[in-house]
Amino acid sequence: MNTTHSAAAPRPAHVPRLAGDLAIWIFILAELLAFGVFFAAYAFTRANNVELFDAEQLALSRNAGALNTVLLLTAGYFVVRAVQAAERAADRVAGHWLAGAIACGTGFLAVKVFEYAHAFEANISLSSSPFHMFYLSLTFFHFMHVILGLVILIALWKNVRAGRYRLGDMNGMETGAAYWHMVDLVWLVLFPLVYVIH
Repeated sequence: MNTTHSAAAPRPAHVPRLAGDLAIWIFILAELLAFGVFFAAYAFTRANNVELFDAEQLALSRNAGALNTVLLLTAGYFVVRAVQAAERAADRVAGHWLAGAIACGTGFLAVKVFEYAHAFEANISLSSSPFHMFYLSLTFFHFMHVILGLVILIALWKNVRAGRYRLGDMNGMETGAAYWHMVDLVWLVLFPLVYVIH
């Protein structure tokens, strides 16, 4: 009996892959859908109350919103650098980048708390007006996502200091980074929509 064995086909040098767990991407898509529904409802309601929305939008602090945009984008950049450092097994450097991202995220929360305190002093609540209902609910929903993102970044910081991530074994690091970038992306839509666009 004659048996022939064909040589295995060579594997390509670089096979594209999804960074992080598939589960986090499903979660991210679900969260983006939820925010998308929120944004669509905001746009629809605003179209029917343009003057009211424009007037009440002017009371928001665009400077605070812009500062928070800088803080989140900076945190996102720091997370990218942390992933790159972890791939090189530069754990100390990766830890410093993550600490910077955590500091920026904490700064974002501090600015939002200041904004909320100012709003509550002005007797602004969910029932004040349609604009205030959307402003408070949208920004607080995002606020909670930032808190979760910070918990994830702190876990990554602890793991990277323990040397748990290496090139070829970056799944946990990439999963956490993907979540943080989703938080950034949502704010990049939320900020101009609620604070800027008339």
